[in-house]
Parts: sequence; structure tokens; C-alpha cells
Amino acid sequence: MTRTSALIEKLGVDIDPELLSLALTHRSFAYENGAIPHNERLEFLGDSVLGQAVTVRLYTRHPDLDEGSLAKRRASVVSTVALAEVARAIGLGDHVRLGRGEILTGGRDKDSILADTMEAVIGATYLSAGPDAATELVLRLVEPLLADPDRYGAAMDPKTSLQEIAARQSLSAPVYSVEAAGPDHDRRFTATVTVGDVATQGHGSSKKQAEMAAALAAWRELDARA
Repeated sequence: MTRTSALIEKLGVDIDPELLSLALTHRSFAYENGAIPHNERLEFLGDSVLGQAVTVRLYTRHPDLDEGSLAKRRASVVSTVALAEVARAIGLGDHVRLGRGEILTGGRDKDSILADTMEAVIGATYLSAGPDAATELVLRLVEPLLADPDRYGAAMDPKTSLQEIAARQSLSAPVYSVEAAGPDHDRRFTATVTVGDVATQGHGSSKKQAEMAAALAAWRELDARA
């Protein structure tokens, strides 16, 4: 069984292997290999499919919630940090085709790359198996987030959520440090947050994004302990 077919089996949908390969091709790999096509168009499509599926599910499941509450929940479920969590759950990072630079800087575990690739895979599913299959895939993948209201606050505002859970567990306030790498036009940031004996990292294209990713990872660990 090839790595691509193993991923198709894990996803549980019949995706055209060539489309899936395209969905897994990051622009860094494309540029290093003769400017071949990459996954950003599929990402654009998948973002729309994801948003619609989550919107309809929230609307039908929560008739008691007003527009603002529904919008907040949707934003949380389709956020970069939430999609990265979904991608990690299926081991998507192991399959992404990355350029050498991204591989060396931990691209397989960067929230932004994982989230974008997840959207591209959803787009490839839509084109290969149709809208119903794509919607079913989305809902199956994000159901853990939809079923856990506490994650809405954590995914939307990880730093505040981390501070609150640290206080509840009588831990010291979170301490952040951030490092930057790469040229000015493509800076990548790695944030480390320490809370008690927990230290986690997050990556992003901005200091804020990296800190949020690190905070969410720490929140997950502390929440699991609780």
C-alpha cells in the first residue's frame, strides 16, 4: 500500500490519487520542482466547502443560539488552530509534500501548513467524490470540536483560555518566548510557552499566530490532565 492510498483509507473517502497528490503539494515543494502546480486553488475550494458544512450543522443542531453565537462557534471550528488539530489527528503532516526549507524548519507540524492542506484535501474530496461526500468528511473530522464546547473558547482565544486554566490549577502565569527565522518577506515564528512543568511550541507567520498555537497546545495538555 502506498502512502497516498494509506491516507485515502484513513480519510474513508474515494479521492482521485492525482488530486490528492495535488492537495498535498505545498507551494515550497512546487517552486523547488520547476514551478509545478500546488494546492492553493484546492485550498480555496475546500475553505468554502468547510464553511458551508459547519454552518449548516451548527444552525440545525443549535436552534436556540443567536447569529452572534453561531458565528463565534463557526469561526472557532474553521480556525487555523482547530484545522491543524484535525490534521494532526489523521497524521496529515507526514504526507505533505514540502520544500527543503520548510522541512528543516518543522513545516510538517506548522499550524498554517496543516490547516491549509486540510482545506485542500476537502477540496479534492469535493471534486472527486462530490458535495455529499465532502460534507460527510468535514463533519466526521470536526465532530470532536463540535461536541466539545470548551474548545470553542480555547480555539478562539487560546492565550486567555490558557491563563484561566493555569489559574484554576494554581499554576504560575504563562511565560512566552518567540524566535523568528527566514527572510523578511517570508518570516516564520516559533513561540514557546511555559506553564508550570508544561512547555509547548507553536509556529506561525506572525508572532501572534505562533503564540496562539503554543498557547492552544499548552491548554490541551493542561485540560487533559484535569
